[in-house]
Amino acid sequence: MLLKWFINHQWKQSFRSTIFQRNLAVNIFLGFIVLLLFVEFLAGGIYLSDKWQELFPDVHPVTKFNSYLLYYFGMDFVMRFFLQNLPVMSIEPYLHLPIRKSSIINYLLGKAFLSFFNFFPFLILIPFMVFQVIPAYGSDKAWLWLISITASIFTMNYLLVYFKRQLANNPKVVGFLGLAIGTLILLDNLGVFSFSELSSTFYNSMINVELYFLIPIMILVLVYAMNYRFLKANMYPEEISLKRKQKVDSISSMKYLKGLGKFGELVSLEMRLFLRHKRTKSVLYIGSVLLFYGLIFYTQPEYDNVLWFKILIGWFITGVMIYNYLNYAFSYESNYFDALLAHNIDMKEYFEMKLKIAIIIGSVFFIASTPYLYFGWEILFVHFCVYVYNIGFMSFMLLYIATYNKNRMDLSKGAAFNYQGIGASNWLAMLPAMLIPILVYVAFNAFGYPYVGIVAIAVIGLIGLLFSKSLMSIILKQFQKRKYLMAEGFRKK
Repeated sequence: MLLKWFINHQWKQSFRSTIFQRNLAVNIFLGFIVLLLFVEFLAGGIYLSDKWQELFPDVHPVTKFNSYLLYYFGMDFVMRFFLQNLPVMSIEPYLHLPIRKSSIINYLLGKAFLSFFNFFPFLILIPFMVFQVIPAYGSDKAWLWLISITASIFTMNYLLVYFKRQLANNPKVVGFLGLAIGTLILLDNLGVFSFSELSSTFYNSMINVELYFLIPIMILVLVYAMNYRFLKANMYPEEISLKRKQKVDSISSMKYLKGLGKFGELVSLEMRLFLRHKRTKSVLYIGSVLLFYGLIFYTQPEYDNVLWFKILIGWFITGVMIYNYLNYAFSYESNYFDALLAHNIDMKEYFEMKLKIAIIIGSVFFIASTPYLYFGWEILFVHFCVYVYNIGFMSFMLLYIATYNKNRMDLSKGAAFNYQGIGASNWLAMLPAMLIPILVYVAFNAFGYPYVGIVAIAVIGLIGLLFSKSLMSIILKQFQKRKYLMAEGFRKK
């Protein structure tokens, strides 16, 4: 009865939302995309399962498949981190009612169970079980194999939920976990041990040893209990209000920045903006994770001589945070954009401060990327040239393009699968920002001067810095023409 009640309330809340009604066409389109992915995954799963033994004729097909499972779960965790939203529910209206808190918690955790990330793997697992596992081991052991992998899938789901909640509540725990995962990846790359051997041994034992399939089930129960305990400890009204107070107090401790004058005050405001809202915090998480993006490719020898690809990776590592900051510079402030226009604010000084913050962001990410020197001086050289391009040219270009965006942004919602507040100009801005350095390199490389092309990318950035005053005046004129159109768009809720 309670379950039906909760579902009814959530259903009404979703479908009565003005955001849902405005984005109805987008939701229908996304539903069509999900259906298309479903069909493609199913067809791919059937084809792959049928041809698997031909792909690896010298290895037992099930053993080879099992050797990839831990790698898959690692990639699955990363994908879930960016794309899977936490199950949410406004619990305060229910706390004074005669409802067991355990019912509310179990409902919340049950919502996490329904994530489509939990069900897409079965489009490959079930065909593989039919084509490969059952013929090799029989149906009984095949079902034990599927149950153990199913438990692992749901374990990753609830581990991600716990991880994200701890990220907001206790970042130190997440830092230690991230360090542990990074250490394991490094040891695997150095050949100290092999994830593939560990994976095949573990999941082969689910088939070959009776009752071993209970191990992943027990791990799932443990992770579920961790989530349950965390939610139960943090759902009391006094706990909720205390956290809100602590959040405000921690941000107000940034007053020392005011000693830097107006620039310090703006940095303080920007930090408050980014640390107080889901949307902007998601951007920070994504930027931090992309620092490790190069480890996926720089460890692969086939990319050693692909310079244009290193330029692309360098752009993501040193420039994606600048892109996310300046491309939505006015959208982030859409809730109080009218106040910016009404007050006596020197917009030239305001824009210059924005650009200084962007340069600081780019510099921090470039410095943080210097450990890639381990893979060779060439990579660090490419990163530096792209970094100069980002701060000297791309930053001005993005601030100019940002004046065309007049879509109000709701910062209280996460970034995953949330296109509210994003206009066509935001999507189009990525094309020149990302492609210009690659096209410059390709042009010089065609004449046999690849490294001159990389230097030319940095030269574009240096030219932008030299003519910063002229570029700033162009941006200011554009803003003066567009500011009332932007304000009108930002007022629409």
